[in-house]
Amino acid sequence: MSTVRLFFALWPSPPLAASLAGWAQQARLTCGGRAMRTETLHLTLAFLGPVDAALADELAAATPERRLAPGQTAMERYGVFGRQRILWAGPAETPAGLQAAHDDLWQWLSGYGLAPPTQPFRPHVTLLRNITHAHPPEEAPALLPWQYDRMVLVASESLTGGSRYRMVAQSRPRDG
Repeated sequence: MSTVRLFFALWPSPPLAASLAGWAQQARLTCGGRAMRTETLHLTLAFLGPVDAALADELAAATPERRLAPGQTAMERYGVFGRQRILWAGPAETPAGLQAAHDDLWQWLSGYGLAPPTQPFRPHVTLLRNITHAHPPEEAPALLPWQYDRMVLVASESLTGGSRYRMVAQSRPRDG
């Protein structure tokens, strides 16, 4: 059985991704670690993991018909997942619209037999991996607003030294 590793994400505009990469470089001075490549920075809405290739094809075909309500979040602070040795950027609190987008997405995915994670949704962008100092810098750079109106379905392929992401499908903005 062939599988594909998938996730749904919000993808930043190139200027926003460049600003996030700047945050990563600043934080690296404090935390060490390996900065994520600018073109791979994203905010995961739903990590599906390995799914059967036939289901991956179904999701890719259905995703363009999905609608995502426009919303906004802000990258305004650093955080650390200590056990995973990851430094991230994210909002101070999860905006209600972003939480609703996450919940709606998982409700739709449950129709395909996929179960949501048991842990709460913590929106973030991974900036550094394998950090050597598990305390984030005390102050983050200036707040980065992030407006979104669509999500992407991404296939992830593990490679030596990282992953390669391929955008498989994209939702459309919700009208009005």
